[in-house]
Amino acid sequence: MRYTIPYGRSGSQELTTDLPITVLEPNDVAVEDQEQLLKRSLSSPLGSESFESFLDRSSSLLLIVNDATRPTPTARVLETLQPRLEKVDDLRIIVATGAHRAPTEDEYRFILGNTYDAFRPKAFAHDARNDDDMEYLGTSSNGTEMYLNRAVKESDGIIPIGSVEPHYFAGYTGGRKSFLPGVASYRTIEMNHKHALSDGSASLALQGNPVHEDMADAMKVLDDLRIFSIQTVLTADHRIYAVTAGGIHESFDAAVERADEVFCSRLSAKADIVITVAPYPMDIDLYQSQKALDNGKLALKDGGVIIMVSHCRDGVGEDTFLKLLSSQNDPQGVMDTISRGYKLGYHKAAKMAQIGTWARMYAVMGLPDDILRRSLLEPFPDVQSAFDSAVDLLQGEGRKDLSVVLMPQGSLTVPRLK
Repeated sequence: MRYTIPYGRSGSQELTTDLPITVLEPNDVAVEDQEQLLKRSLSSPLGSESFESFLDRSSSLLLIVNDATRPTPTARVLETLQPRLEKVDDLRIIVATGAHRAPTEDEYRFILGNTYDAFRPKAFAHDARNDDDMEYLGTSSNGTEMYLNRAVKESDGIIPIGSVEPHYFAGYTGGRKSFLPGVASYRTIEMNHKHALSDGSASLALQGNPVHEDMADAMKVLDDLRIFSIQTVLTADHRIYAVTAGGIHESFDAAVERADEVFCSRLSAKADIVITVAPYPMDIDLYQSQKALDNGKLALKDGGVIIMVSHCRDGVGEDTFLKLLSSQNDPQGVMDTISRGYKLGYHKAAKMAQIGTWARMYAVMGLPDDILRRSLLEPFPDVQSAFDSAVDLLQGEGRKDLSVVLMPQGSLTVPRLK
């Protein structure tokens, strides 16, 4: 059988094998008219005043939008809102970069789409490292000090536009993540993300997840702000499946239910080999691509081989985790170092190192081989050679009747054993 593996924005690689492969993808769901979905959600908000009333009472309005590492349909939402937003005298749009870099101009065009000419002069990027832009708003019960971009407090109406899908340690993206980490200071993000080292910080987990619970608790410092949240749930091919709007918590909770319908894929048994792909735009760098690896591990047997595929068009990304991985000879050494003190980025190293303690990690990426080896990944030039090597290795260890899982949308697919 021949399989086509997506690679980069529009490229692909081929894999040929006689072994049976289970293809695990987000579920195929029926999609309604996207414009109607948006308009219906705005006309029936959850736990909130009407959208028109919210705008009428907002003399200054701040839109919080995702950066280009997310497939959020920000442009489509803005196109629907544009006629009404253009009547707002004081309008700003902040790109919630978290600890990521600012968007390039091409990425601003991707984020804003057809509204670029109208809204680009009003758009700016959050810089988590610029303390002069931050304002202290309070402390969570877990001790996370909430320093947020001062534009939040300066606005009397805030519209976060997000997308909700499983997240490997926050449980789900969207909702509260527009604020933390979206427009939070570097120190605030670091204090929250240290909880990602907990076993409870996992995909689909909210109750008992210390990262999510810290985010939710920290959001209490925003109780006096007027927020109208717009959350989207996408299909694997980035069509809008659901839209929820209104209160920040109510819209998020409703979107989580719809996200499970798309992204939770049933699996009858774990596999000896898992091929997991970080698709565009989640393949921006190694730091972001790691999410595909973490989802893929859920389908892998102990002692198996996981093959991560990602273009990594911008290189490594936040390199704190790479420096840590490079400082040790094996995954356990990484875990021992993390136990002695946390820095932002260490959670990535921890999640990768944890996999390396019980499985072999291969990589097909647009990165130099030495960078991949320093990341505890064994590099291969293409998927076919990585797969053939995995088969030879496992068969040489005496494994028979090898099973294989392919996850073409690994960043967005969460395996669930039946």
